Amino acid sequence: MKLIYLTLLVLPAALLCFQSANTILAKAEEDELDDVVDIEGEDSQVVGDDTLGEDDDSVVKSSQDVDTTILFIKPVTSLGDATFDIQAGFPVEFLVGFINKGAEDYLVESMEASFRYPMDYTYYIQNFTALPYNKEVKPKQEATFAYSFIPNEAFAGRPFGLNIQLNYRDASGNFYQEAVYNQTLNIVEVSEGLDGETFFLYVFLGAGGVLALVLGQQALSSLARRKAPRAAARPLETGTASDVDYDWLPKEVVNQLKKSPKTPKQSPRARKAKRSAGDD
Repeated sequence: MKLIYLTLLVLPAALLCFQSANTILAKAEEDELDDVVDIEGEDSQVVGDDTLGEDDDSVVKSSQDVDTTILFIKPVTSLGDATFDIQAGFPVEFLVGFINKGAEDYLVESMEASFRYPMDYTYYIQNFTALPYNKEVKPKQEATFAYSFIPNEAFAGRPFGLNIQLNYRDASGNFYQEAVYNQTLNIVEVSEGLDGETFFLYVFLGAGGVLALVLGQQALSSLARRKAPRAAARPLETGTASDVDYDWLPKEVVNQLKKSPKTPKQSPRARKAKRSAGDD
């Protein structure tokens, strides 16, 4: 019982401490993410303006002789689905189709992906690895390229712009860059298994159930003892002459006892009166 009471006293305090630690950790991750957004956004603001500006002659555009398509494998989406949710900490995989409709060869050099600030795509949140391919695509042919990345778990619960760019050249050496995908996605947090907070909650509920059972058993036992009738006093058994065992006596003594007349029992007062008369 002492162990149960001690457990019930300690578990709520431990559960509160665990929840406080989770709150502090989540707040720290949010602050760190805000710092990353501010720092990386300031560093890459000029780059974004140079890349997306329309009046700049140095802007890299896509070729009119090339068509591209994208299909997400993880998470599974339909071909025409533009917006969906991705899971933080889990890989995102997709395929990009490259179709050469022109009359000259194209060399697909690399593909890269990045998270952008959803309100302003010139701000970079996170850049993923540029995967090199260096694959030549002949005229009237097509090729498929695979790419994957893993979103940081600190980004869970926030929307980000996903930008996927394909870099390629033609036979004349002209460089092209096409945004295969440029949409805002929600990064969701997926909780799997039994976390610490849920474990402590189940332990606390189990300890409470055991305590309730013990208290109920004690209450029922006390009530049963109060309602039980008192046992009646058993009569005192007295032995009789017939109950005496004579087997250990010799037969002559047993026969003599059976033949001798039985003297009547006298009360102590009568024996005292008889003794006084004899003295006179």
